[in-house]
Amino acid sequence: MLDWQFAADLGARLARPGPPMSDYTRDQAIAVLADCALRAEPLVREISRLTAGQDAPEAAIVDRPDWIRAAAAGMRVLMSAATGPAEPEPEPSGLLGRAGALASTLAGRAAGAQTGAVLAFVSSGILGQFDPFGADGPRLLLVYPNIVAVERQLRVPPADFRLWVCLHEVTHRVQFSANPWLSDYMASAVGVLTGENEEQFSDLLTRVSAFARNREEGMVGLLRATMAEPQRKALDQMLVLGTLLEGHADHVMDAVGPSVVPSVHTIRARFNSRRERKHSPLQRLLRAVLGLDAKLAQYTRGKAFVDNVVGRVGMDRFNTIWTGPDTLPLPPEVDHPQRWIDRVL
Repeated sequence: MLDWQFAADLGARLARPGPPMSDYTRDQAIAVLADCALRAEPLVREISRLTAGQDAPEAAIVDRPDWIRAAAAGMRVLMSAATGPAEPEPEPSGLLGRAGALASTLAGRAAGAQTGAVLAFVSSGILGQFDPFGADGPRLLLVYPNIVAVERQLRVPPADFRLWVCLHEVTHRVQFSANPWLSDYMASAVGVLTGENEEQFSDLLTRVSAFARNREEGMVGLLRATMAEPQRKALDQMLVLGTLLEGHADHVMDAVGPSVVPSVHTIRARFNSRRERKHSPLQRLLRAVLGLDAKLAQYTRGKAFVDNVVGRVGMDRFNTIWTGPDTLPLPPEVDHPQRWIDRVL
């Protein structure tokens, strides 16, 4: 079993320090972000027309180590929801029993070390996250050192940028609070993804060979090639859901308009340029392995889908998409929104 506490502790120790700032700047950033998260809620609900589930705790304004600890705890809850609570380990007896227990502990530490290192790497870039599986319940996290670092890099008004970020992250909170079935849907898909694959090795080898011949791009293609059909379907469900959630949040954050975020067009242009900047070979490798470039593609493809559908049918009819799993877009429909409109509306 993965040692989640070890993952959290190691990741927190490995996290790079945030940008230099005085105590005043830090306290001011924390206060402004907390206020922006509160201000964003009614703005998001007005634009999205998602009005259910309005009781939500205040956002947690955290640094990188705190985000790592919260992310590890949330992942542990998600895995428990997906696979069920872990069976208690029997007390080891005899030399072989103790050796087996030691091996299990070491394996858990090794897996925890890998997870902690990944979380440490990701912690330098994430601006915020809504975690529907938080250890103490669903929680919105805003990582203030990263937000300050990016607003400085982009040279945009801090107040505008902080509200703009909150509009995106609060949209995720609204998505899940207005549609509680989303959490169960995610947990179910993760359960399938992490389940045992009893497929014959020969079938797996055939798919990997086909992948190599077709040269399907990206780590996602390679990952799908190693999966059995139920797992590939679950992966597609997660990818499509992520694309929808991110695209919808990007649509809402920009739809709020310059009356609330006066420099929104400048922020969007500079933020998109930042997303597209070149990375070192090592960074490109890590981003590919961790799926970060696929994550950025979700924003672009998802926003194009939502912009297209809302532009054609309006937000009220678009919200049919949140009815249940059957009304979510199918993978081919993400890039062909009219197909979703024809099938669902």
